[in-house]
Amino acid sequence: MSSRAALIILFLTFTLPAWAGANFDLVSAAGGITLSQVGNNYISSFGTMNALGIGTPAAGVTVIKLTNGALYLTTYSLFVHGGLAANDTGFVTAYASTNFGNPVALVLQSCPSSSSCTASVQFSNLSTNAGAQTTVIARPGIAKSVTVNAGLAIFVPDNNGANAFQGTDSAVITFTMFSNNNGGVIETLQLSLNNPRETLQSAVQLTLGTATGGLTVSPAADYAINFGNVNGLGISPSAGLTVNSATGGVIYATPYLLQPAFSDQSSTTATISVKRTTNFVHPTILIPQDAAAVTGAFTPIVGGGVTITTTAANRSTITRYLGLFVSNTNGGAAFTGADTAVLTFQMTVP
Repeated sequence: MSSRAALIILFLTFTLPAWAGANFDLVSAAGGITLSQVGNNYISSFGTMNALGIGTPAAGVTVIKLTNGALYLTTYSLFVHGGLAANDTGFVTAYASTNFGNPVALVLQSCPSSSSCTASVQFSNLSTNAGAQTTVIARPGIAKSVTVNAGLAIFVPDNNGANAFQGTDSAVITFTMFSNNNGGVIETLQLSLNNPRETLQSAVQLTLGTATGGLTVSPAADYAINFGNVNGLGISPSAGLTVNSATGGVIYATPYLLQPAFSDQSSTTATISVKRTTNFVHPTILIPQDAAAVTGAFTPIVGGGVTITTTAANRSTITRYLGLFVSNTNGGAAFTGADTAVLTFQMTVP
């Protein structure tokens, strides 16, 4: 009797998923910065920043202007895909394993997955201590195949004088996932903020504002203020104006606010000046004036400029008085009608 044998060959094909970590990943979240995989770790960047929050932040970064600096924030995702038993969950902590070289100027902050991570109060300083790490996903954590979002931020505080810094810097954040059942380490990943290195710029900003009891200062491409109807006798001034007697006419005066802000400058004070860049068409009838008090003494604002202060502090509010001298001239030199002038304010931080 003859025998026959059958040979069956089975080819098994499979594809490994493109996961950076064996058990959990950091993933770019919708609207957040891009996390690029390098081996089992990640690189990214917040781009260019300043303590005043001026300018457009990098893609995926939101800037929140604060009274003492600016918070640049983003969201990212954490995805658990391995290392957990069916009845186990994983929780995650993080710390700055390599902090910025200038930690006074650039402060890493974190927001846990339990928050929306859209407001500054939801962020706190990221730990720099491996023995007391910051919670990212709180215990008991999340199960396998679950994705959650968390927040990461860089707080850029106001720094002037000795703590001022301008330039580039980098940091490394280490994330660790633990088993909720036994507390053991499941996996560790790193995110390096160095692609490109973070850039911190200096910044200056001078704004004008409406003072209580004064004329409205209207913001637009430039600021505008309207003294309304004026006359050489000071009769019936508009609300927000005070009339002072002056030789040859009167001076209408209104308070307004100067609001200087500057960061990462070598000096802790600034100089503010104002100059007349476009004069009135009738410069002997209408003359802009500057004063520290509503009653003067008033100084004519000329083309060469007038120094208002040399000691303006960062984020201070300075009340100043803008005056308009109106001549009581009669005869051929008299003028009635509308007129305008342009004043330019300049702030210099040595």
